[in-house]
Amino acid sequence: MMTRPAVIITGLTLVLAACKPAVTAPAQDLPAAMSKSATTLLQSPLLHAASIAVVYRGREFILHQGELETGKANRPDDTTLYEIGSVSKTFAGLLLANAVLDGKAALDDPIQQYLAAAYPNLQSQGQPIRLRHLITHTSNMPGMLPLQVNAALKDFAAHATPAKLNAAYANYGQEQFWQELHTVRIQGPLGKDYAYSSAATELIAHTLEKIYGMPYDVLLARFVAREAGMQDTKLKITPTESVRLAPGYHSDNPVITTPMPQLPWGAAGNLKSTMPDMAKYLRLQLSANPAVVESHKPLVRFQDDFSIGYFWNIGTNRQLGMHYVHHGGVPRAQSYAYVVPKYQLGVFIITNQSGDATAGAMESALAHLFDTVESLESAK
Repeated sequence: MMTRPAVIITGLTLVLAACKPAVTAPAQDLPAAMSKSATTLLQSPLLHAASIAVVYRGREFILHQGELETGKANRPDDTTLYEIGSVSKTFAGLLLANAVLDGKAALDDPIQQYLAAAYPNLQSQGQPIRLRHLITHTSNMPGMLPLQVNAALKDFAAHATPAKLNAAYANYGQEQFWQELHTVRIQGPLGKDYAYSSAATELIAHTLEKIYGMPYDVLLARFVAREAGMQDTKLKITPTESVRLAPGYHSDNPVITTPMPQLPWGAAGNLKSTMPDMAKYLRLQLSANPAVVESHKPLVRFQDDFSIGYFWNIGTNRQLGMHYVHHGGVPRAQSYAYVVPKYQLGVFIITNQSGDATAGAMESALAHLFDTVESLESAK
């Protein structure tokens, strides 16, 4: 959820620009490559622990390394619940893709069609905001609601940021969201410019509730359980489950910070999951599931090598071919999810620290893993 537009665009550096002319990494097994990637990541300042899930041509690998709290030797494991941040958005995109295939929604539906009150402000140049604009970040909606959060995120690495977020969302639910939505002003053409918006994702969650007549969290839990066998991925956790939630660190603050506060619907960045469940999600994303196929369709092309589907950023380069990537971040964790059909490869990496350099450290760490997969493929 906390991924800012600049971080997302910068976060595509590895997969959109790092097209190496030759692979120098020796062909070796994936567990060794994963271990090297994790070791590389944990050599970065401030990082405490890392977990990686890989699905490669039907085989599954999970690795945990480091310690969740420095000096406590509490290595993450398969029961650890991580906050996956904005990777949550790809789940919302998948559910909307399923609704489109069900004939219950169309991408050109105006969002006003699903709202209980009139919002004449949700238009620009005489055109209404449509579902396709929301899922491709081309609606020109503000990044966050409440609006004050956008100012707080401009200095994301400041130690005070988590406290500011907690205060902003302390009494901010769906009722307050609907009230503030009346104040939003849309400027510029729709469907053209990339303007990352978590607020848009929350509107998609509401739309799905209207379509299916059930709370978004229930709809999501039922879908991933049915389609992927995921039983440990949820927007809200119980006090009993909270003991499994990974502690995390914000920026260079050595003190453990609080979990991400609950958003009105949570679709933009409140999902918690385990590595076994994320491996199942990677398997689903690599499958021929009709909703997955629909969600991967490029809907807007921004550059020759950068498009967007149902919230998935779609890149193309020499090494990985066409692939799907999303960064996730909250003040105490950052993650990346990659889906690479060319190699039937899925990768999810997460660390329990979140700062300005965390995304780049994960990209650098994964470079060896991608080189290794390319070497394994070339050796066939």
